[in-house]
Amino acid sequence: MEVSTVGCFGFCEKGPIVKVESDGTFYTQVRPEDADTIVDEHIVRQQKVERLLYVDPKTERSVSDSNHMDFYRKQMRVALRNCGLIDPENIEEYIAQDGYFALADCLLHRRPAEVIDTIKRSGLRGRGGGGFPTGLKWELAAARGADVKYVVCNADEGDPGAFMDRSIMEGDPHSVIEAMCVCGYSIGASKGLVYIRAEYPLAIGRLKIAIEQARACGLLGEHLFGTPFSFDIEIRYGAGAFVCGEETALIHSMEGKRGEPTLKPPFPAESGYLGKPTNVNNVETLANIPIILQRGAEWFAAIGTERSKGTKVFALAGKINNVGLIEVPMGTTLREVIYEIGGGIKGGKKFKAVQTGGPSGGCLTEKHLDTPIDFDNLLAAGSMMGSGGMIVMDEDDCMVSVSRFYLDFTVEESCGKCTPCRIGNKRLLELLNKITDGRGTEQDLEKLSTLGRVIKDTALCGLGQTSPNPVLSTLDNFREEYLEHVRDKHCRAKQCKSMLTYSIDAGQCTGCRLCARNCPADAIEGEVRKPHVIHAEKCIKCGLCLARCKFKAILLN
Repeated sequence: MEVSTVGCFGFCEKGPIVKVESDGTFYTQVRPEDADTIVDEHIVRQQKVERLLYVDPKTERSVSDSNHMDFYRKQMRVALRNCGLIDPENIEEYIAQDGYFALADCLLHRRPAEVIDTIKRSGLRGRGGGGFPTGLKWELAAARGADVKYVVCNADEGDPGAFMDRSIMEGDPHSVIEAMCVCGYSIGASKGLVYIRAEYPLAIGRLKIAIEQARACGLLGEHLFGTPFSFDIEIRYGAGAFVCGEETALIHSMEGKRGEPTLKPPFPAESGYLGKPTNVNNVETLANIPIILQRGAEWFAAIGTERSKGTKVFALAGKINNVGLIEVPMGTTLREVIYEIGGGIKGGKKFKAVQTGGPSGGCLTEKHLDTPIDFDNLLAAGSMMGSGGMIVMDEDDCMVSVSRFYLDFTVEESCGKCTPCRIGNKRLLELLNKITDGRGTEQDLEKLSTLGRVIKDTALCGLGQTSPNPVLSTLDNFREEYLEHVRDKHCRAKQCKSMLTYSIDAGQCTGCRLCARNCPADAIEGEVRKPHVIHAEKCIKCGLCLARCKFKAILLN
């Protein structure tokens, strides 16, 4: 028996997880003190530990094999194929899964143009958000003549609640290294750079180990596989700026400059890092490269939809029963993701919206649930694929507050280089603050719409061009909520504090005075053992009375 630390299984809601590889048994929510029990019962006596098995909430029966869990049943793990399977700190386990075979085949049997043609025919598009065809990007870089070229891995994952690239780097770093080597061979580059945010210490540590192991095995460095091709990789650290996920801003950051984007063209394939031709791909895109070369372009192209091939990794979060990292074929519907893989809405609440694409995406409603997930369908619905964030909301969420939350993030993360993003988004945020404070008018809704579209059309980079998406999509899909805020000064979800009023139900109040003692504004009055009263003119709406009352006597209107 061997105990091995592996990468993320994806089922965050049920972690920590222990999987017995010999029979596929899947133990959930395992604590350190359960280790002895698993060894004694399962390994020695060959009896499953029933209390640690996953219980299907629909059937209320134990499920021992992850293949029969709804969370995994509709998934197809391509980019995540080795995560949770191999020890990421052992190169031999990666090689045992046919690791570096694609690189060897390319260097020994294929010309660079043939490799690029395979990637083009596969239909792989960039998984970082833009969806640009990967093979075409490689072809453009290969066509540029230069004494030095660079391959850059974009591991600067900045979306709130997104951890796709992080999981791949922590669970399967060698797949990224192998793909960078293949890309270097294809475009004529000898140097690779991984730009990774410093907040990912485990990913950084495992990537360093993987690079050292690859060098020791002759898979990085001089004359790989005895060929003239040489390639090595360095790590560069980002400080967590969201805008540095944009490729030109990322390149400037690596050069020691301010992380600001530049107008394209020239594209990085023409003039990138240090002015040399540079190819930039994100982690998930690169993780697909080795298996495409192993199984063929036709295999990959057969997965997904006509214009969006393969699979996509999503970070499924929010008001969902099965929070976690999932990978599904392109074309899977939002309904399948939310209700089958995700297990539906927490607490039996009603589904309200799903935000795809992180802070740059839009909020989709119940009418969009049967939308197949791919680049074009999400754009047509008013959202976007983005890097893969997917946050589910229920009836208790205020969509005006949600759009304000995302816009507040992009305002904070704007580099400030262009006026539409620097000034325009601040004006948008001010309008949203005005509306949620109960001071908005119907004219403000028209200003939101007009200003949002101007920003989309005039901002310099993808951050600014997509930042109004949450506002515009909620305006389109939840206009009645905006109207309630500006006409009736009412928030149906009771999330906008300025619009709330607190009162006391005389029938439930026992006169314990707990609320009065905790009120910082002395707004609650009443005698002991008699119903109390909240004076609205004094109430600062802090919510302490609601939190402290043991008899559910505080009413929120």
